[in-house]
Amino acid sequence: MDTDTTPTIPTTTTDLPGGLWSLGDKSPTRFGYGAMQLAGPFVVGPPKDHDAAIAVLRAAVESGITHIDTSESYGPKIVNELIREALHPYAPDLVIATKVGGRRDAQGGWPTARKPDELRRQIDDNLETLGLEHLDLVHLRMGDATGPAPEPVEEAFATLVDLQRQGLIRHLGLSNATAEQVAEAQSIAPIVSVQNAYNLATRSDDELIDRLAAEGVAYIPFFPLGGFSPLQAQALSAVAERVGSAPLPVALAWLLQRSPNILLIPGTSSVEHLRENIAGAAAVLSEDDVRELDAIGACP
Repeated sequence: MDTDTTPTIPTTTTDLPGGLWSLGDKSPTRFGYGAMQLAGPFVVGPPKDHDAAIAVLRAAVESGITHIDTSESYGPKIVNELIREALHPYAPDLVIATKVGGRRDAQGGWPTARKPDELRRQIDDNLETLGLEHLDLVHLRMGDATGPAPEPVEEAFATLVDLQRQGLIRHLGLSNATAEQVAEAQSIAPIVSVQNAYNLATRSDDELIDRLAAEGVAYIPFFPLGGFSPLQAQALSAVAERVGSAPLPVALAWLLQRSPNILLIPGTSSVEHLRENIAGAAAVLSEDDVRELDAIGACP
């Protein structure tokens, strides 16, 4: 493991929108950071500006963020290596969450990889590239690049449970999963989080979010701003103008107010954009604002 003795980067504030959430034995900030955009085009290869990528990671931690989301498949390996270069040795309160269950092929595709030996190899690769002896949180990614698919989780999830018992993983979660798969995994072992596609316009997980909130399980929306096609709606622009923010960060504020168990991981490769997201997510939305934004997801 890494023996670097560079001083740990301290946080400069904990006053982030949303406060904290208990995630197993840690309480990370509900406003986190998703590192996928730090890789090159189509999430392959190194970033265009290496120093800028390092600066964003350090700015995230300095702002008080204690939850960073990554995956060995980003790059592949590139993003994990950037995180290690920028932040190792890690602050004790920092939660680094990763995903397994998929890989990258030579064409830049995202084929599944959920056989026991494939999962064990992915865990080892994450440990090596991040410079860790154990992983804080591992999400088992189900389905494929097109979305969730109805399929059993038992074999793959049991493999991760075994690795958890060996001390290589602290906490488990699911990603890109159906509500039925979440329930199946919970029948095998406890999970602390679910990471699915969800935003103002993509609302199929409303019932799942409410169930998980009642159980104390975090819900972590990926593509919180719409993904490769950013959210655009007249209502979003109107509310943003009223609260004095850019439209997309207001979508983050809506997520934080949607449910207390929602943890945000918006991604960016720009320090300026990171700060804009933090500021916008802090917007206080009135009941009328929320009602107007809710209607976006209700549209056919």
